[in-house]
Amino acid sequence: MSTGFFGDIKPVAYEGPDSDNPLAFRHYNPDEKVLGKRMEDHLRFAVCYWHNFVWPGNDPFGGQTFERPWFGETMEKAKLKADVAFEMFQILGVPFFTFHDHDVRPEGGSYSESVARLNEMADYFQQKMESGGPKLLWGTANLFSNRRYMAGAATNPDPDVFAYAAATVKACMDVTKRLNGQNYVLWGGREGYETLLNTDMGREMNQLGRFLSMVVDYKHKIGFTGTILVEPKPQEPTKHQYDYDVATVYGFLKRYGLEGEVKVNIEQGHAILAGHSFEHELALAASLGILGSIDMNRNDYQSGWDTDQFPNNAPEAALAYYHVLEAGGFTSGGTNFDAKLRRQSLDPEDLIAAHVGGMDVCARGLKAAARMIEDKALSGPLEERYAGWQGAEAQAMLKGERTLEEVAEHVARERLDPQPVSGRQERLENVVNRYV
Repeated sequence: MSTGFFGDIKPVAYEGPDSDNPLAFRHYNPDEKVLGKRMEDHLRFAVCYWHNFVWPGNDPFGGQTFERPWFGETMEKAKLKADVAFEMFQILGVPFFTFHDHDVRPEGGSYSESVARLNEMADYFQQKMESGGPKLLWGTANLFSNRRYMAGAATNPDPDVFAYAAATVKACMDVTKRLNGQNYVLWGGREGYETLLNTDMGREMNQLGRFLSMVVDYKHKIGFTGTILVEPKPQEPTKHQYDYDVATVYGFLKRYGLEGEVKVNIEQGHAILAGHSFEHELALAASLGILGSIDMNRNDYQSGWDTDQFPNNAPEAALAYYHVLEAGGFTSGGTNFDAKLRRQSLDPEDLIAAHVGGMDVCARGLKAAARMIEDKALSGPLEERYAGWQGAEAQAMLKGERTLEEVAEHVARERLDPQPVSGRQERLENVVNRYV
C-alpha cells in the first residue's frame, strides 16, 4: 500500500547503458551472472534507516532542512516512518536493510519502555518482511546520541553507563536474531577520548575488551548464527577512537582473543579519515581473515570530516570489489549504503535517484573487478613480481630452515648481486582504467 510520499514513482527497472532515465538502472541488473553468480547475490545491497529516514538535514552550522511527515517522537510516527521505508525498499528492489534501535523507535522514559517500543517495531517489521519486504543485513544499537554516552558507552568511567549500554545491546541482538539478521554491528561512536588529561587508556581498553567478549558470549548463548562486526573509525565525534582502522581493530581483537569471533564492517569514508584508501582497508582485512561487510559511501576529499556521500567513482568501486571477490566474496556481509543526501536535496525523488546512482556505480565496479579477475589482469603481474619466492632457497628462508648466518654464506657463495626490477605502477593503473 502506497504512503503517497513517493508520489507516482514506480519500482526501478534495469534499462541498460544507453538509458537516460535518472530513475532506471544502467548497470545494475540483479539477475545478470557475474563469475557464475547473480549480481544481486554478489553485491547484497542494503539501505540504511538512519540517514534516509532519521537525519533532518542539519550540519554543524545549520539546523533542519528536511520536512518529513514521520518526524516526531511517537509510535504512530515511527510506524509511518516504517511504512515509507519499506515502500522505498520496494521501489529500489534491494534485498536488505539496516538500522539502529534509536532509528526505528522513539526513546522511552525508561530502559524497559525503550525495549518494549523496540520490540513493538520489530513485530511491525516482521509483518512487512513476511509480506515480501527485504531481509535484515544487520542491526545495531545507538550508543552515542544520548547525553548519557557523552564519555563513551563501554569505555565510560561510570559503570552504570557500561551496564546500560550492555543491556541495550542485548535487546538489539535479541531483535536482530528474531528478524533473522545476518550480522550484528558495533560501531565505537564515542569509544575514545577528547583529552588524555582525564583518560586512563588501559582501563578503557580493558572495559571495551570485556564488553565485546560479553557480546560474543551472548551470541553463542542465544544461538545467533550471524557475524559480529566492528566498524573502524579514527575520530569524529571523539578526538581519537580506539577502533581507529582495520590494523588497530585486529590488534585489539588479538589482545582479547577475539580474532576468530569478530570481523570488520569497513566504511569507505572512515578509511579516508584514517588516512587510508578504501582499497587498503579491504585488502588488509582480507589478508587478516576479518573482512565481513562494507558501508559504501565516500567523503569529500576537500573536507576533513565524514560527509557520507553516495559513491560516484567507478575505478574506486572496481578496486574495492576486486578485493572482496579475491577474498571469496561476501558471506553474511554485503554492501550497505551508509550515505545521505546533501541538505539541499529536498525532494523524495532525490532519495531514489541517489541510491540508483550508487547501485549503478557499484555494479559497474563489480563487473570491472570480475573481468580483471577472469583475465588475471592484476593477479598475473603480481604472481610474476613475487615468482622468485617459489625457488627452493627462498622457500627455505621463509620456512625457518635457514639461519641468518646460513643466508649470509649463501649470498657470499653464490656472489648474489640483485638488481631492482620495475614495479610498473603506471602500467597497472592504466590496466584498471581500461576495465572500468
